[in-house]
Amino acid sequence: MRIHEAEPVDPGSETVPSDMSDASAGPIGTALTRIGTALRRRDFRWWFGSQVISASGSMTQNVALSWLVLQDTRNAFWLSALTVCAWGPVLLLGAWAGALVDRMDRRRLLLVTQSLLLASGLTLGLVNSVGALRIWVILGMSLLAGCVTAVDSTARQVFVVDLVGRSALASAVGLWEVALNASRVLGPGIGGALLATTGPTACFLVNGLAYLPALFVLRRMVPQPEPGHDVPAGPPKEPGAIRSGIRYAWRSPLLRACLPLATASGMLFAMSVPLPVLATRSLHLGGGGYGALLAAFGLGALPGALLAAGTATPTGRRVRVLGLATAGSVLLAAWSPLLALNFAGMALAGFTSIWFIASANTLVQLRTLPQMRGRVMGLWGICMSGTLPATSFLVSGVGQTLGARSGFSVSGVALALCCLLGWRGLRE
Repeated sequence: MRIHEAEPVDPGSETVPSDMSDASAGPIGTALTRIGTALRRRDFRWWFGSQVISASGSMTQNVALSWLVLQDTRNAFWLSALTVCAWGPVLLLGAWAGALVDRMDRRRLLLVTQSLLLASGLTLGLVNSVGALRIWVILGMSLLAGCVTAVDSTARQVFVVDLVGRSALASAVGLWEVALNASRVLGPGIGGALLATTGPTACFLVNGLAYLPALFVLRRMVPQPEPGHDVPAGPPKEPGAIRSGIRYAWRSPLLRACLPLATASGMLFAMSVPLPVLATRSLHLGGGGYGALLAAFGLGALPGALLAAGTATPTGRRVRVLGLATAGSVLLAAWSPLLALNFAGMALAGFTSIWFIASANTLVQLRTLPQMRGRVMGLWGICMSGTLPATSFLVSGVGQTLGARSGFSVSGVALALCCLLGWRGLRE
């Protein structure tokens, strides 16, 4: 299995290959052709399929961990502690992880991280099977897995460029959002069924084994680096690599505008904090209503991801418009006096937010120099996921003080402010 090298594309260009711009195909045909751009690469097809499986396994394990923490402690505070252990390492290690990804062979790095995550899932299953899985073990294992994830998530994002090249990056990122949304449906469903039948041990084992397809695919690949960026395996460490990555991002108006947007959107995607409160206290819904709101978001997100994969190379202006549209849809979901409009707002938020974040992610990677991409995506991971321990407390604090609708609105208000503050940086 080998990579088929793609032709480089000017990052500022809006042009697409001639086979995609044939007017006779119509807009739907053109979009479908663009979606298939990444899937035409055999290696990406295999990697994409393996990531749907591994992401679903992670969601399955998350269901079991949350359930066990509540069962063991009877205190929701420990769920916040679990979030801190899982995502805090991304905040602390994200910049270092980005520098590591820039100087290491991404395929070999992923072989290590995916193997460690497999071992983590199997270890949790083994410990739970003997009845020794206590809260301190869960938090410790989550902390270790978070350290691995800080490297793994950055490496996976940059590895996509190694697989498909710049010309198919928008298609690949959009399809990755499809995989994530599929996992959000498959994972909790599998987790709930296993918890009800065999117990949490099976959830942990499923997560561990779900990494086997990805490891098999990685073992079979021989990826070729992007033209002009021949990264040897294990080159010497560059002094000041982390500082140079931060300086590079700060000096770019576009990156300086997009990174705060990632933080704001991270608050939106962490719905486990504000949405249950909104559903129960303001909309007066039960567990079924809460699940229906999540389902509405997911149903809207799928076409949004497909649209992101099927549109031309994103621009700063498109990201800006989609960010403002997402902010508006979040506020509609939070403040509408009609329940039907609350559900419509959730569906619209799913549609616009996934299209927005996929476009922003693609734009950031395309406008970043190849030798700096790992460090920039490490910063992206810090903003998107690493800040969740802090922003979750902010959202819950606003919800407790000003009400559930205000708490859910925080991400929308933050997105709108970030779009306005980064207006000039996103003008292209």
